[in-house]
Amino acid sequence: MNVLVVINDSAYGSERSYNALRLAGVLATRDEADVRVFLLGDGVSCALAGQRVPNGFYHVDRMLTSFVRHGGKVGCCGTCLDARGISEDILIDAATRSTMEELADWTLDADEVLVF
Repeated sequence: MNVLVVINDSAYGSERSYNALRLAGVLATRDEADVRVFLLGDGVSCALAGQRVPNGFYHVDRMLTSFVRHGGKVGCCGTCLDARGISEDILIDAATRSTMEELADWTLDADEVLVF
């Protein structure tokens, strides 16, 4: 089963991104699932490398890295990155600059699309 998870919220503005990544991470460990995460809008902040958060707080960048280690793929909206002054060189290694064309392809390829 192909699953696409679209994340629109910032890394730490709410727990929506955190919960989306929790689910994507668990799905990625399942043999029957091929999971992709696409970051849109403020969601691209989830892929920033080297995030520093208070002790005991979750690290969405580490969650994404773990997700990819389990076979997941991460795309970041290029227009959204540009609008926020984020260059690809400050993203985690696992995240790639992407396009609406790729999001459209991933959407058509998916059996399930989950939007957070």
